[in-house]
Amino acid sequence: MTTTSGQVEAPCAIARYRDGDSVRLGLVAGDRIRPIGPGELGAAGLNDFLGSTDWSRLEDLAAQDGPWLPLDSVTLTAPVEPRQVLQTGANYRTHVIDLVVAGLAKDDPRSPEEAREWAGKMMDDRQANGEPYFFIGLPACVVGDDVPLVLPAYSQKHDWELELAVVIGTEAFRVSKDDAMDHVAGYTIVNDITTRDLVFRRDMKEIGTDWYRGKNAPGFLPTGPFLVPAPYVDPAKLKVRLELNGDVMQDATTDDLLFDIPALISAASQNMPLLPGDLLLTGSPAGNGAHWGRLLRDGDVMTGSIQGLGTQAVRCVAEETAGKVQA
Repeated sequence: MTTTSGQVEAPCAIARYRDGDSVRLGLVAGDRIRPIGPGELGAAGLNDFLGSTDWSRLEDLAAQDGPWLPLDSVTLTAPVEPRQVLQTGANYRTHVIDLVVAGLAKDDPRSPEEAREWAGKMMDDRQANGEPYFFIGLPACVVGDDVPLVLPAYSQKHDWELELAVVIGTEAFRVSKDDAMDHVAGYTIVNDITTRDLVFRRDMKEIGTDWYRGKNAPGFLPTGPFLVPAPYVDPAKLKVRLELNGDVMQDATTDDLLFDIPALISAASQNMPLLPGDLLLTGSPAGNGAHWGRLLRDGDVMTGSIQGLGTQAVRCVAEETAGKVQA
């Protein structure tokens, strides 16, 4: 089974692919992939390589003859193995405004237009005077799109959130905005799946959000298909697009971010070091299921792409259906 990955536009990129029961690290160039090991990397493994990234080494390898395979002949999986996953909340202006309007209580006296205007002013003030908002995801949720997304039976309100993800290179601890981009190894795509009705605790409203239950279930971070080197990506205005069964749901650019990538890295690094290979998700643009009034169902296919980073196709399976297939 192959993924809907397309081909790499950059001179080279990193991927991981299935080889029987194991997973191999691969170098991608155009529509070809070849295995790479410690000798080619000059490091013991992927995260060690990212800690002292030498993309020129892999660029040279991409230009050589070798054991190349057609990219569409292998099954790609998640291209990274993060030790930490940091997620950014409410970081696209239009997305937050849409969520506010979609979440209006029945007894709220404001019209949708009034709520939209209020939310817009709140976002403008936050961008000018506020700080990024982070929460933690579980690395175990990171999978490739070769793994079906099993929709847990405890809810019918699972949602999509396609995001640009930063892959950390050299360790970043209490770095400034000016130095932040020196710690970026590359970029990939992540679909940050959210169970909407579990985000807020009904039994403990005073505590607020419960991101553990709302965002951490097996396979809830479909990632990849590629890790594209930072030198070949300008993250300031990338196209972000998600289709659900062929219908466009998210179609935006990263210039709608409230806090840009240097601001995110700097802020996230103030508490804990960001380690080589870690993922920092930058937030999701407008067009989630909560906005459309259409959440994920058994049989859905989400096709997510970000300019220059490839395309992932995530197939949804209801938990009951998945159990029958496994049986």
